[in-house]
Amino acid sequence: MELKAVKINIPEGCNIILGQTHFIKTAEDLYEILVTTIPQAKFGIAFTEASGPCLIRTEGNDTKLINICMKNLQEIGAGHVFCILLRNAYPINVMNAIKNCSEVCNIYCATANLVEVIVAETEQGRGIMGVIDGFSPKGVEGDSDKVHRKEFLRKIGYKL
Repeated sequence: MELKAVKINIPEGCNIILGQTHFIKTAEDLYEILVTTIPQAKFGIAFTEASGPCLIRTEGNDTKLINICMKNLQEIGAGHVFCILLRNAYPINVMNAIKNCSEVCNIYCATANLVEVIVAETEQGRGIMGVIDGFSPKGVEGDSDKVHRKEFLRKIGYKL
């Protein structure tokens, strides 16, 4: 078995949701979740089949984001993985709906940070072992950091 780190392309101003799924209609169901939950969002979706023709299926309303999702999944090369890139929305807006989608098995990350996917490769194929989301901690939050965090949440509209 060989391990490999794959850097994921997340365009400026976007967030990614990367997960594991299990059925051909995943792309359509994730599309429906996104357009009904956050209609103002621009997004791309790609999903890799793990049997049959083993194609990368795509949906979305932004061609550039769809293509980047597809290229991310080509680099990862694992079956039954989905990639969503969001613009004008945050993962928190759709996470519960995505987790409740009957095809979704697991969410690896939902972030705007730099992401590396740790992929294992065997004779059969590839699988995601985990992700590196952002950077290692640099310290512990102090009083001024708490104030800044709370102000930021109010500034972006997530707290009163």
